[in-house]
Amino acid sequence: MRKTTISLIKCDVGSLAGHHVVPEPLLNIAEKNLRKARENELINSYHIFNVGDDLQLLMVHGRGESNPEIHKLAWNTFQEAAKKALELKLYGAGQDLLKTAFSGNVRGMGPGVAEMEIEERGSDPIVVFAADKTSAGAFNLPLFRIFVDPMNTAGLVIDPDMAGGFKFEVLDTMENKSVVLKCPEEMYELIGLTGTVGRYMVSRVWRARDDLICAVGSVTKLSKIAGKYVGKDDPVLIVRAQHGLPALGEILVPFMHSYLVAGWMRGSHWGPVMPVGVKDAKCTVFDGPPRIVALGLQISNGKIASDDDGKPMVADLFDDPAFDLAKREAMEYASMLRRMGEFEPARLGIEEMEYTTLPQLLRRLEERFKPF
Repeated sequence: MRKTTISLIKCDVGSLAGHHVVPEPLLNIAEKNLRKARENELINSYHIFNVGDDLQLLMVHGRGESNPEIHKLAWNTFQEAAKKALELKLYGAGQDLLKTAFSGNVRGMGPGVAEMEIEERGSDPIVVFAADKTSAGAFNLPLFRIFVDPMNTAGLVIDPDMAGGFKFEVLDTMENKSVVLKCPEEMYELIGLTGTVGRYMVSRVWRARDDLICAVGSVTKLSKIAGKYVGKDDPVLIVRAQHGLPALGEILVPFMHSYLVAGWMRGSHWGPVMPVGVKDAKCTVFDGPPRIVALGLQISNGKIASDDDGKPMVADLFDDPAFDLAKREAMEYASMLRRMGEFEPARLGIEEMEYTTLPQLLRRLEERFKPF
């Protein structure tokens, strides 16, 4: 059985006019490097896109997860793009490149990574999600809806191949530990943990009956690496669909409505998710609202299935009037939250402000606090 690896690696390397959008010169650098890597047979196929100020490299290859050559390709591409951003005096050039020397893997160096090695099925539909201006826990809620909630995913009730449920790897980012929970039996435990989106994040999902890998997300917390606020985590997620897994429509239905995520302006506020097509994946109002895109593709013989001209076929799934309601809700929620200014709950709680300027404020006032 053919084994194929899907690698989605993203990085904020610089943006036009604030934390807004990746400009074309940086996308062109990524296109040049990945095209050369394909010609040299390092990767089999690729797709480049952006979500807000994050450059996204989607690569399909046969080299397995955490392959040093694949990660070096991504790292060198981000470094070259950041250098160009500096030349153009773009905003936040190289913002996510938190280390200087590549050590074989970009994990822990700033870029976000989601990788999945699969044995190709007869047909393997894949949905790739990427978000901007939000934190690593932004996918906790939709992953619960997709793989646990029978009111969202009819297949949990009527597809016998899903009857055994799914297993979730949950990462505790404060203690650097993980736990595997099986649903539906441990559904309440899963909600109990992952409802705390700033600390507990779903990193992987498997089908319980045979451990088939179903979903993989990035769980990088940039503030933990840098020791200060340097930008939001902007997570990415890969989800397999159909044939004993949730259908494409079941994977997308949680995004019919907006929901609140941590991040938005300066990474310090609650904001509504807005599902958008790639052409609208640019952040404006209060550096947002937080945007999310969904791309659909097929894995075919170690590659992204391509058209007659050899161009990978990638569907822009949120570029659809079906998500107009969520867009409208997002702007209504955004308007309401901004009326609150810098008062909680519009601003994140004190525990999430650890890496912002708030600790500096408290230090400045420390001697002026008196016993009450």
